[in-house]
Amino acid sequence: MPNDFSCPRLGAADIERFIADGLVRIDHAFPTELAADCRAILWRATGCDPNDPTSWTQPVIRIGHLALPPFRAAVNTPTLHAAFDALVGPGRWLPCGGLGTFPIRFPSPDDPGDDGWHIDVSFGTEAPDFMQWRANVHSKGRALLMLFLLSDVGEADAPTRLRPGSHLDIARRLAPHGEDGLTLGELAASGFEDAPGHGEVLATGAAGTVYLCHPFLVHAAQPHRGMRPRFLAQPPLLPAAELRIDRESGDFSPVERATRRALGLG
Repeated sequence: MPNDFSCPRLGAADIERFIADGLVRIDHAFPTELAADCRAILWRATGCDPNDPTSWTQPVIRIGHLALPPFRAAVNTPTLHAAFDALVGPGRWLPCGGLGTFPIRFPSPDDPGDDGWHIDVSFGTEAPDFMQWRANVHSKGRALLMLFLLSDVGEADAPTRLRPGSHLDIARRLAPHGEDGLTLGELAASGFEDAPGHGEVLATGAAGTVYLCHPFLVHAAQPHRGMRPRFLAQPPLLPAAELRIDRESGDFSPVERATRRALGLG
């Protein structure tokens, strides 16, 4: 499916498409100079030499949370804040202190072992087995799934695979289970591969691109078949209060409206 989800600023048509498809791509969401600063820090954290491919011995290296100025600056641009307001609602999201963790993918013939379809679950994360982590219909603990491209990502560079429209199916699966929701294992048992959607989109773009996705959007990693490592951050946008599908004021955000549409509520 062509990747034509880009818009510099979110207008009414972009919002409607987000509700239907569950994603939007923001080009130039943060400066390429910041992306370069972030990559330099992450290269040091990997222990690999950017100029020596023989040091790239693993298909993926995960770097933990780094609360450093370049990462905070990348996630807090005016462009992104305006997009958060448009999708989640002013005052309904928490400022980001960084970019979370970083899955850095290297060119490799080896199976990365983490490329199955899934959603990002958001609570119950104290359980030692991540398959027991949970999501519910209110998306407790997560307002958006976000993909920050810290390097240029082409089709061969292990772009994240996205399934537009799949968020609607996941909302319908979660709704009967109330506040407890379902575990990742329970959702996987009912089949992510079969989640209805509108084909597959690859999260490609230049460094500085950000994909903002509904928290229920089904997505997957893939092996790297390109030439240069791919640097990505995948932080959540945290809600200031629980997302609602039964707000008395009727003032629903696009994220909430998408869930409501999936459930036939409007």
